[in-house]
Amino acid sequence: MEKPHSGFSKLQYFPASFFGMIMGMTGLCIGLLKTESMLDLAIKPGEYLLFFVVILFSILLVGYLYKMVRFKQAFWEEMRHPVKMNFMPAIAISLLLLSIAFWQIEAVKVSFNLWLLGAALQLVLTLWVLYNWIHHDFFKIEHSNPAWFIPIVGNIVVPIAGVHHVPADINWFFFAIGIVFWPILKSVLLYRLIFHPPMPERLLPTLFIFIAPPAVGFISYVALTGGQLDGFAKVLYFFALFFTLFLVFSINKFRHLNFALSWWAYTFPLAAMSIASLTMAQIANSQAYQLIGWLVMAALTVMIVYFFYKTLIAAKQNKICSPDH
Repeated sequence: MEKPHSGFSKLQYFPASFFGMIMGMTGLCIGLLKTESMLDLAIKPGEYLLFFVVILFSILLVGYLYKMVRFKQAFWEEMRHPVKMNFMPAIAISLLLLSIAFWQIEAVKVSFNLWLLGAALQLVLTLWVLYNWIHHDFFKIEHSNPAWFIPIVGNIVVPIAGVHHVPADINWFFFAIGIVFWPILKSVLLYRLIFHPPMPERLLPTLFIFIAPPAVGFISYVALTGGQLDGFAKVLYFFALFFTLFLVFSINKFRHLNFALSWWAYTFPLAAMSIASLTMAQIANSQAYQLIGWLVMAALTVMIVYFFYKTLIAAKQNKICSPDH
């Protein structure tokens, strides 16, 4: 008989938020691959990182599938939890981001299969989360936090690789879901942040998720329009840039937080901002945007190495996959 909180029984507490690690690392991988292409580098760090991320994603996915099969009650509790349910689409987004990375290394069939699985799962999870948001009897305003963007951002990610795989209308369908719901949710969350008690400290890193919808929206919109830099594209990019500056301005609010898995919420939005800046640099032929992209990427690289180390330490100290975390 398994001990209550040892071995495989710990997987009943395995959180879907763990896949935020994959989102951040794959985002960095895409940025590195883009940089390799722009500079025609002989060294390929992006490809090495992609290999590592695939292995890590496979391990996490097997662990989560085990939880789904072995600990059904724990899985459904997470699926219905007013906060945790919003992290579930991180699995779908991870698949979509891996699809983008594999497209960049010209593994077209792998990219398509990952995209197909990720897009289908993203749609199902978006419907599930939206159904629970609307047909509920348990949500309170305090439950809302920037992680609510995750189910929405996933839809905006779909067209980035999707433009290479499926007809345009399918990609516009997903883009429309995300880009219309983004300002609605942004209004709800700003109301909650301004007029209600502060979020718990462990959720403060999720404020960085505010960067993701406009940054990813810019990348996706440019992909959908064939590289056009029109007024709407500029609005998306510059709002993402503004919010990045705002969070840098607010850095003291984050400096003394205790480590939690929510720290990985810093990474994917910054990766999106880096990739958006590099994309802007290519279209506008501007070294200024290129510099922004590389500065953000450098900071992101340091953060990911540090967060990975902290995650390993936390796992060793049984601070992850436990009933209290």
